[in-house]
Amino acid sequence: MSLKNVRLEVMQFLEKDVDSLIEKYLIPVENIWQPTDFLPNSESNSFFDEVEEIRELAKELPYDFWVVLVGDMITEEALPTYESWLMDVEGVGQVERNPWSKWVRHWTSEENRHGDVLNKYLYLSGRVNMREIEKTTQYLIADGFDIGTDRDPYKNFVYTSFQELATYISHNRVAKFAKEKSNKQLSKMCKIISGDEMRHHHAYSEFVERIFAVDPNQMMLAFQYMMKQKITMPAHFLRESGDKISSAFEEFSNTAQRIGVYTSKDYIDILEKLIARWDIANITNLNEEAEKARDYLMKLPSRMLRLADRMTIPQNSFQFKWVEPAVIK
Repeated sequence: MSLKNVRLEVMQFLEKDVDSLIEKYLIPVENIWQPTDFLPNSESNSFFDEVEEIRELAKELPYDFWVVLVGDMITEEALPTYESWLMDVEGVGQVERNPWSKWVRHWTSEENRHGDVLNKYLYLSGRVNMREIEKTTQYLIADGFDIGTDRDPYKNFVYTSFQELATYISHNRVAKFAKEKSNKQLSKMCKIISGDEMRHHHAYSEFVERIFAVDPNQMMLAFQYMMKQKITMPAHFLRESGDKISSAFEEFSNTAQRIGVYTSKDYIDILEKLIARWDIANITNLNEEAEKARDYLMKLPSRMLRLADRMTIPQNSFQFKWVEPAVIK
């Protein structure tokens, strides 16, 4: 049986539990928060006063913070790309709907709220160039992205397990930064987004755990493959208006690392957490190839840490079109 057919068989075997996993990890629409819960009520007489408060508090936040918040928002707004990518994974029934496609649609509906609330906040803050941000978002969706997973569910679930934890870290750190600047509402907003990301991380991690239980050899090889090629962030092809090839993602990453929102050591920490979560050291019944993959994965964090210790991050802020120069502090 081909690897593709084995994966399809495993996905079909696991799909009987997807409905219960939706109940475990996703929240019904009627019970979950919505963007308007964290934004001024446009129907209220106090709307303009609340907007003015947002604008005043926004003045206390430095340039690099705005770059990171904008980059996070654009990443979240590129959701149509992510849904179409996951709907194309082997075993997800896009045409004939099955439990896996139900998961993707429900997960997407939760994620959609993140971009909505951040976009509206940025618009109201008066501290960013929304038209440039909108063009970058459209470019990112139009350009698409290649994360090296093909249609392989094993690789895709490694990616989402990693990426959801990375976005948790980023949003959680932004929340802490906003709180330090006494911006409690923005802090609360980013904190609750990070909570969603952590729930989603646990869900995708459980998908991988279940695959390890029935196909440990190929799941181990998929994990090794993804870490060898490195986990590419969803906004890897980020570019500003007028640029065919852009350094925007690299500069955004440098900014996030410079202010400690997401660093190379966080990447290593996520890898270590996944190795522990999936109990990689103690998985049994592996063939020779999978044993070599396990050995590679177990040694990888220490190798990466040595490289991270030698990295230097540019200390000068890159001038993005998204954020006006006047915001620089």
